[in-house]
Amino acid sequence: METGIKRTQRDYTLAFKLSVVEQVEKGELTYKQAQQRYGIQGRSTVLVWLRKHGRQSWGWASSGLPMPVPIKKSSCSAPAAPLTPEQKIKALEMQLQEANEKARLFEAVLDVLKKDYGVRVKKAFGQVLSQKLLPGLSVSRACRYWGISRQAYYQQLQHQQQRRARADTVIELVRGVRLRQPRVGARKLHHLLAQPLRQANASLGRDALLDVLREAHMLVVPKRAYHKTTDSHHRFRRHPNLLKEGPGRVQPTGSEQVWVADITYLPTDRGFVYLSLVTDAWSRKIVGHHVHDSLHTEQVSRALKVALKSRQTHQALVHHSDRGIQYCSNDYQEIHRRHGIRCSMTDGYDCYQNALAERVNGILKMEFLLHRPADLSQASRMVQQAVHIYNQERPHQSLKLKTPDEVHRASLAGFNTPVMCSS
Repeated sequence: METGIKRTQRDYTLAFKLSVVEQVEKGELTYKQAQQRYGIQGRSTVLVWLRKHGRQSWGWASSGLPMPVPIKKSSCSAPAAPLTPEQKIKALEMQLQEANEKARLFEAVLDVLKKDYGVRVKKAFGQVLSQKLLPGLSVSRACRYWGISRQAYYQQLQHQQQRRARADTVIELVRGVRLRQPRVGARKLHHLLAQPLRQANASLGRDALLDVLREAHMLVVPKRAYHKTTDSHHRFRRHPNLLKEGPGRVQPTGSEQVWVADITYLPTDRGFVYLSLVTDAWSRKIVGHHVHDSLHTEQVSRALKVALKSRQTHQALVHHSDRGIQYCSNDYQEIHRRHGIRCSMTDGYDCYQNALAERVNGILKMEFLLHRPADLSQASRMVQQAVHIYNQERPHQSLKLKTPDEVHRASLAGFNTPVMCSS
């Protein structure tokens, strides 16, 4: 579906390209249908993606086969004898009786659907007339049979056309957002599209947006996954949980006061790779990340080194993580000592004590990293794009629908000082 906005290849993320390729290769869409459904510009753009990222041979585009022509069967039976007038009258009376009985049955079924199941039959009535499912049935007679006026029918028809036009506008705007955030939910979509919908005179509430997405089969289905990547049974020294309820609890009042870290896995066509993340606890911004092919401490610590390079203040900083062997190792702790960072750890392998880091992992994997990359290099590109969209564009529910980068910059402008709270 073409729009007035000129797009380039940079407007489509790698994850979106892989998603389109996967749907075409599974046979869910043809490449032309994918181009029209997602508003992809360029006649051969999808074919280029298929040749570059597809798992099948896409040297040429196949065309659909023509529909088979039905063969009419000739009848060899002898013609039936003509009916007498009395027989015709009797047959017509039986047909009339059956038609009346059938009409009463359908009326009873419609009443049950309306009263017990809440089915809206007005819409179905309008579709029967608009699609001309009963040839020869005029609007006047249909309205008389249905028990409504012609004016009411045309008002209903106009209302449905307006709703359909608004729904088309909403779906087009939603597809534009989901080019970069393919699994963004209805609440965030309602916030992101509030101004564009007002400009298009198509404003609607959150529940109405849910109805439009549900009818277009565009609701996001939640996913659940659990994989353990932490080894907490080791000889290295463990540190107390400074974020836990109790005396001396550390509560951030601004950015760059508490960082949380975690490791998650990413499957590729060549095996598993791993993603190390460091997230600011106040702004929810990912301040450091690194994709690597092993769980060695040197690889894991690169995410923290990236975060320290972009640090803008010299406030007291707490680093919170689980009790994984990488975070407890001497090399990782040496980075803490060199930069004056206080170390905080969970009391055991309890993911709820590091819930913020786990949540950020889930957002990246369940909303952005939806398709398996080919190798480590492609995984790094996908993660880089996902982190940028998460920080710069995705509204966060706990931040009152502001982006993490927006909150991070606003906090650093005020330069708050961390508070040691005692209960």
